[in-house]
Amino acid sequence: MRSPQEEQAQEEGSLRRSFSHDSNEIAGRIRSLDQDPGRKCYEELTFHTELPSYLTSPQPSLPPPPDLRKYASPFGWSTKHKSIIVLLVCASTLHSSYSAGAYSMAAGPLRAKWQVSQVVYNMGVTVWAVGFGCSPMVLAPFSEINGRRPVFLASGAVMLLSLVGCGLTESFAGMLVARFFNGVGGSTFATMCGGVVSDIFHAETRNTPMALYSGGALFGTGLGPFIAGFMVGRVSWRWVFYHQAIALGCTLTAMFFLFNETRGSVLLIRRCKAINQYLATLDSLPAETVSAAPGYRRKLRYQLPASTAPSSLRRMIYLSLTTPFRLLSTEPVVFFFSLWAAFAWALQYMTFSIVPLVFTTTYHFDTQSNGAAFSTICIATMIATAMSICQDRLARRYWPKFTSVPEGRLYFACIQSALLPIGLFWFGWTAAPRAHIHWISPVLALGVAQVGIFSIYLAVFNYLADVYHRFASSALAGQSFCRNILAAIFPAFTDQMFNRLGFGAASSLLGAIAVILTAVPWVLVFFGEDIRRRSKIASEIMQDEIQAHAQQDNQTTLASEKC
Repeated sequence: MRSPQEEQAQEEGSLRRSFSHDSNEIAGRIRSLDQDPGRKCYEELTFHTELPSYLTSPQPSLPPPPDLRKYASPFGWSTKHKSIIVLLVCASTLHSSYSAGAYSMAAGPLRAKWQVSQVVYNMGVTVWAVGFGCSPMVLAPFSEINGRRPVFLASGAVMLLSLVGCGLTESFAGMLVARFFNGVGGSTFATMCGGVVSDIFHAETRNTPMALYSGGALFGTGLGPFIAGFMVGRVSWRWVFYHQAIALGCTLTAMFFLFNETRGSVLLIRRCKAINQYLATLDSLPAETVSAAPGYRRKLRYQLPASTAPSSLRRMIYLSLTTPFRLLSTEPVVFFFSLWAAFAWALQYMTFSIVPLVFTTTYHFDTQSNGAAFSTICIATMIATAMSICQDRLARRYWPKFTSVPEGRLYFACIQSALLPIGLFWFGWTAAPRAHIHWISPVLALGVAQVGIFSIYLAVFNYLADVYHRFASSALAGQSFCRNILAAIFPAFTDQMFNRLGFGAASSLLGAIAVILTAVPWVLVFFGEDIRRRSKIASEIMQDEIQAHAQQDNQTTLASEKC
């Protein structure tokens, strides 16, 4: 495992440090911190740089120094501060997934209003998933330069306006446009939240907040249809969207006041700028005024390490668009994990069509009852989240290997992911009209399958983050793109497949594919280290870790010899 200092150093850098940059561009960025670099003495600034006392505490006869606490490393925040951030992250993720599923419950009145088929109506899910899947690759670079907070707030505003648009529209075309922008706005809430968790937690303490984040993402897919079903039955289809807008407005208000910037590289840039502005102020004072400042040096300025110097927005967007596909095409781990996660995520979106179709056909459920059936997804997600947190704590106590290698993240997923095909077979053959089995059986099957989906979702996030480190954001972006493209495609043919093949055969087909993909974590558990060693990028990262450990051992040896 890497030490917190090593991980902090990698967090301060970004994906762009792995690519060669024009040295003149980087130098120009660094020089932009001051207008006269030739006459000044520069020192590199990191979160661990020891600063002179006059920069951290007030000194007699000197202007008060900047408050650098607000630019401190997010890894050092208090537990209370981190808990507030995680709570806001989980809430925003829940809004995104909630919106994805709530739309399906308005099918009855809206299909009648616009005279469209179920297949055409499901295009609202498809365009939402397209906007959700494509926009993060363009929006992510803005968070690299401007930070997480402004991107979160701006995306939330887009999502809020789109929800109002969904409720006000009088045409199906207007609904599709509003749904697309709803997906664009919601994509940041869902995809960037994992990055926020990585910003404030080291790898060894990341499982619990990641489990909560994953739970929020999947819990919302059940809660949305559950609440929306009652909204349609008791109030109006418009309130399916209005109540979301009201709740999102409350969350955005809380984020505006409580969500602090978490991006380490952005905070470091702001820290550097604040210090240099103060030093420039001191340089303008008479020499006798500043001579008493301990350690003061005239013309001293701080600059960022070359690895953290900001690149141009154009280049960052280029890397954000190309690197995920490069990893998908050259890294077998990323490709097969993306395929595994994409299939599970597509099944999650298929439930928006499958549940109303199956329970209306077999059990003659109305809209409210169909929505209530989604409560099993909420309950199963809460159970899976609690299980994941408990498993992580037990594994750390009794199974040290769990955290010593990335494959340790997959041990529980190997077993629990098998619940997905089990749930699919169970659901299909107990919900068939001729089976005459009580409705509770397919409802329980949905819950079992949901636990399997949760284990896949969490394992993919944790494993790719542990294996690819500085490339993790691109690896996760690649699998996110695959997930949402399949999620956009599958609902388009769900009804036809289940009507033509039958509920049992259609579910069995999906279950058979799930069985095949369940082999992915098993292969990596037994052969993951060899696969990573043969992989170009993963092997480079392994070598970096070996060198980092060697340097740390050498430093420890030298320190002990001095003692």
